[in-house]
Amino acid sequence: MTHWRIASVGVLSLAFVLGTHWLMTAAPASPWNAVGVLAPMLLAAALGAWQAAQRWLALLLLGLAAALAACAALNLPLPMPLLYLGQHVVVHAMLGLWFASTLRDGARPLISVMAAQLHGTLSPALARYTRNVTRAWVAYFAAMVLLSLLLFATAPFEAWATFANLLTPLALATMFIGERGLRYRLHPEFERTSLADAIRAYRLLDSAAPLAPPRDLKE
Repeated sequence: MTHWRIASVGVLSLAFVLGTHWLMTAAPASPWNAVGVLAPMLLAAALGAWQAAQRWLALLLLGLAAALAACAALNLPLPMPLLYLGQHVVVHAMLGLWFASTLRDGARPLISVMAAQLHGTLSPALARYTRNVTRAWVAYFAAMVLLSLLLFATAPFEAWATFANLLTPLALATMFIGERGLRYRLHPEFERTSLADAIRAYRLLDSAAPLAPPRDLKE
Protein backbone atom coordinates (compact mmCIF):
# COMPACT_ATOMS: atom_id res chain seq x y z
CA MET A 1 0.00 0.00 0.00
CA THR A 2 1.51 3.34 -1.06
CA HIS A 3 1.83 6.30 1.27
CA TRP A 4 -0.90 8.27 -0.47
CA ARG A 5 -3.32 5.38 -0.05
CA ILE A 6 -2.45 5.14 3.64
CA ALA A 7 -3.03 8.89 3.97
CA SER A 8 -6.37 8.62 2.16
CA VAL A 9 -7.49 5.79 4.44
CA GLY A 10 -6.41 7.88 7.44
CA VAL A 11 -8.44 10.90 6.30
CA LEU A 12 -11.52 8.77 5.61
CA SER A 13 -11.14 7.03 8.97
CA LEU A 14 -10.91 10.38 10.77
CA ALA A 15 -14.03 11.62 8.97
CA PHE A 16 -15.88 8.44 9.95
CA VAL A 17 -14.78 8.75 13.60
CA LEU A 18 -15.89 12.38 13.84
CA GLY A 19 -19.17 11.65 12.03
CA THR A 20 -19.83 8.72 14.35
CA HIS A 21 -19.20 10.84 17.43
CA TRP A 22 -21.56 13.52 16.15
CA LEU A 23 -24.30 10.97 15.45
CA MET A 24 -23.93 9.54 18.94
CA THR A 25 -23.82 12.76 20.91
CA ALA A 26 -25.09 15.78 18.96
CA ALA A 27 -27.39 14.68 16.13
CA PRO A 28 -31.15 14.57 16.74
CA ALA A 29 -32.12 11.16 18.09
CA SER A 30 -33.20 8.78 15.33
CA PRO A 31 -32.96 5.03 14.67
CA TRP A 32 -31.13 5.97 11.49
CA ASN A 33 -28.27 7.23 13.66
CA ALA A 34 -27.63 3.63 14.71
CA VAL A 35 -27.65 2.59 11.05
CA GLY A 36 -25.08 5.27 10.22
CA VAL A 37 -22.83 4.23 13.11
CA LEU A 38 -23.14 0.44 13.01
CA ALA A 39 -23.95 -0.53 9.41
CA PRO A 40 -20.52 0.41 7.94
CA MET A 41 -18.81 -1.77 10.55
CA LEU A 42 -21.19 -4.66 9.91
CA LEU A 43 -20.74 -4.43 6.14
CA ALA A 44 -16.93 -4.21 6.39
CA ALA A 45 -16.88 -7.21 8.73
CA ALA A 46 -19.19 -9.12 6.36
CA LEU A 47 -16.85 -8.42 3.44
CA GLY A 48 -13.87 -9.62 5.45
CA ALA A 49 -15.70 -12.78 6.51
CA TRP A 50 -16.75 -13.50 2.92
CA GLN A 51 -13.19 -13.09 1.66
CA ALA A 52 -12.05 -15.46 4.42
CA ALA A 53 -14.57 -18.04 3.15
CA GLN A 54 -16.67 -17.72 6.33
CA ARG A 55 -19.89 -17.49 4.37
CA TRP A 56 -22.23 -18.14 7.31
CA LEU A 57 -20.67 -15.32 9.32
CA ALA A 58 -20.82 -12.95 6.36
CA LEU A 59 -24.51 -13.71 5.83
CA LEU A 60 -25.22 -13.27 9.55
CA LEU A 61 -23.56 -9.85 9.55
CA LEU A 62 -25.43 -8.82 6.41
CA GLY A 63 -28.64 -9.98 8.07
CA LEU A 64 -27.92 -7.87 11.14
CA ALA A 65 -27.26 -4.80 8.98
CA ALA A 66 -30.52 -5.40 7.07
CA ALA A 67 -32.46 -5.89 10.32
CA LEU A 68 -31.03 -2.65 11.70
CA ALA A 69 -32.09 -0.76 8.56
CA ALA A 70 -35.54 -2.35 8.65
CA CYS A 71 -36.05 -1.26 12.26
CA ALA A 72 -35.07 2.30 11.33
CA ALA A 73 -37.37 2.29 8.30
CA LEU A 74 -40.27 1.15 10.49
CA ASN A 75 -39.29 3.76 13.12
CA LEU A 76 -39.03 1.08 15.78
CA PRO A 77 -37.35 2.19 19.01
CA LEU A 78 -33.82 0.91 19.37
CA PRO A 79 -31.65 0.75 22.51
CA MET A 80 -29.00 2.79 20.74
CA PRO A 81 -26.55 3.31 23.64
CA LEU A 82 -26.55 -0.44 24.28
CA LEU A 83 -26.02 -1.14 20.58
CA TYR A 84 -23.07 1.25 20.50
CA LEU A 85 -21.61 -0.38 23.62
CA GLY A 86 -22.09 -3.82 22.11
CA GLN A 87 -20.28 -2.85 18.92
CA HIS A 88 -17.29 -1.43 20.81
CA VAL A 89 -17.03 -4.32 23.26
CA VAL A 90 -17.61 -7.11 20.73
CA VAL A 91 -15.02 -5.78 18.27
CA HIS A 92 -12.33 -5.60 20.95
CA ALA A 93 -13.33 -8.89 22.53
CA MET A 94 -13.21 -10.72 19.19
CA LEU A 95 -9.81 -9.24 18.36
CA GLY A 96 -8.53 -10.22 21.78
CA LEU A 97 -9.80 -13.77 21.38
CA TRP A 98 -8.24 -13.99 17.91
CA PHE A 99 -4.82 -12.95 19.21
CA ALA A 100 -5.17 -15.17 22.30
CA SER A 101 -6.11 -18.21 20.21
CA THR A 102 -2.71 -18.03 18.48
CA LEU A 103 -0.93 -18.34 21.83
CA ARG A 104 -2.34 -21.78 22.60
CA ASP A 105 -0.16 -24.88 22.54
CA GLY A 106 0.55 -26.01 19.00
CA ALA A 107 -0.20 -22.59 17.48
CA ARG A 108 2.07 -19.82 16.30
CA PRO A 109 1.58 -16.29 17.72
CA LEU A 110 -0.14 -13.94 15.30
CA ILE A 111 2.55 -11.26 15.46
CA SER A 112 5.15 -13.96 14.77
CA VAL A 113 3.21 -14.96 11.66
CA MET A 114 3.08 -11.36 10.46
CA ALA A 115 6.80 -10.88 11.16
CA ALA A 116 7.60 -14.02 9.21
CA GLN A 117 5.73 -12.57 6.22
CA LEU A 118 8.28 -9.75 6.20
CA HIS A 119 11.49 -11.37 7.45
CA GLY A 120 11.20 -15.04 6.55
CA THR A 121 12.59 -17.36 9.23
CA LEU A 122 12.62 -15.60 12.61
CA SER A 123 15.63 -15.56 14.89
CA PRO A 124 15.02 -16.95 18.41
CA ALA A 125 15.12 -13.40 19.83
CA LEU A 126 12.58 -12.12 17.30
CA ALA A 127 10.37 -15.16 17.85
CA ARG A 128 10.31 -14.55 21.62
CA TYR A 129 9.71 -10.84 21.12
CA THR A 130 6.79 -11.31 18.73
CA ARG A 131 5.19 -13.83 21.10
CA ASN A 132 5.38 -11.25 23.89
CA VAL A 133 3.94 -8.57 21.61
CA THR A 134 1.02 -10.87 20.83
CA ARG A 135 0.44 -11.22 24.59
CA ALA A 136 0.59 -7.44 24.96
CA TRP A 137 -2.12 -7.02 22.32
CA VAL A 138 -4.32 -9.55 24.15
CA ALA A 139 -3.90 -7.49 27.34
CA TYR A 140 -4.65 -4.29 25.42
CA PHE A 141 -7.92 -5.60 23.96
CA ALA A 142 -8.98 -7.00 27.35
CA ALA A 143 -8.27 -3.63 28.98
CA MET A 144 -10.35 -1.82 26.35
CA VAL A 145 -13.30 -4.13 26.97
CA LEU A 146 -13.12 -3.61 30.74
CA LEU A 147 -12.71 0.17 30.44
CA SER A 148 -15.61 0.38 28.01
CA LEU A 149 -17.95 -1.52 30.31
CA LEU A 150 -16.80 0.40 33.39
CA LEU A 151 -17.24 3.81 31.79
CA PHE A 152 -20.64 2.90 30.34
CA ALA A 153 -21.83 1.76 33.76
CA THR A 154 -20.47 4.67 35.81
CA ALA A 155 -20.11 7.75 33.60
CA PRO A 156 -22.45 9.85 31.43
CA PHE A 157 -23.00 8.49 27.92
CA GLU A 158 -21.15 11.45 26.41
CA ALA A 159 -18.02 10.50 28.38
CA TRP A 160 -18.26 6.92 27.17
CA ALA A 161 -18.77 8.10 23.57
CA THR A 162 -15.65 10.27 23.81
CA PHE A 163 -13.70 7.25 25.01
CA ALA A 164 -15.12 4.94 22.34
CA ASN A 165 -14.88 7.30 19.37
CA LEU A 166 -11.95 9.60 20.09
CA LEU A 167 -9.74 8.03 22.74
CA THR A 168 -9.88 4.49 21.34
CA PRO A 169 -8.15 5.43 18.05
CA LEU A 170 -5.57 7.44 20.01
CA ALA A 171 -4.96 4.46 22.31
CA LEU A 172 -4.51 2.23 19.28
CA ALA A 173 -2.02 4.63 17.70
CA THR A 174 -0.17 4.92 21.02
CA MET A 175 0.05 1.13 21.22
CA PHE A 176 1.55 0.91 17.71
CA ILE A 177 3.99 3.78 18.21
CA GLY A 178 4.98 2.68 21.70
CA GLU A 179 5.64 -0.90 20.61
CA ARG A 180 7.75 0.29 17.68
CA GLY A 181 9.84 2.55 19.91
CA LEU A 182 10.30 -0.18 22.53
CA ARG A 183 11.20 -2.74 19.86
CA TYR A 184 14.15 -0.77 18.55
CA ARG A 185 15.23 0.35 22.00
CA LEU A 186 15.40 -3.23 23.29
CA HIS A 187 16.51 -4.80 20.01
CA PRO A 188 18.34 -2.31 17.78
CA GLU A 189 19.51 -5.28 15.70
CA PHE A 190 16.00 -5.97 14.41
CA GLU A 191 15.29 -4.98 10.83
CA ARG A 192 13.36 -1.71 10.52
CA THR A 193 9.79 -1.93 9.20
CA SER A 194 7.21 0.70 8.27
CA LEU A 195 3.45 0.98 8.72
CA ALA A 196 3.10 0.01 5.06
CA ASP A 197 5.10 -3.15 5.80
CA ALA A 198 2.79 -4.01 8.71
CA ILE A 199 -0.28 -3.54 6.52
CA ARG A 200 1.26 -5.70 3.81
CA ALA A 201 2.04 -8.44 6.35
CA TYR A 202 -1.55 -8.40 7.58
CA ARG A 203 -2.91 -8.65 4.04
CA LEU A 204 -0.60 -11.58 3.34
CA LEU A 205 -1.86 -13.59 6.30
CA ASP A 206 -2.85 -17.07 5.17
CA SER A 207 -5.41 -18.41 7.60
CA ALA A 208 -5.03 -21.89 6.12
CA ALA A 209 -1.39 -22.41 7.03
CA PRO A 210 0.59 -20.15 9.33
CA LEU A 211 -0.58 -21.14 12.81
CA ALA A 212 1.51 -24.29 13.20
CA PRO A 213 4.95 -23.31 14.50
CA PRO A 214 8.00 -24.57 12.65
CA ARG A 215 10.39 -26.63 14.72
CA ASP A 216 13.09 -23.97 14.97
CA LEU A 217 10.65 -21.44 16.49
CA LYS A 218 9.13 -23.55 19.25
CA GLU A 219 10.07 -22.44 22.74
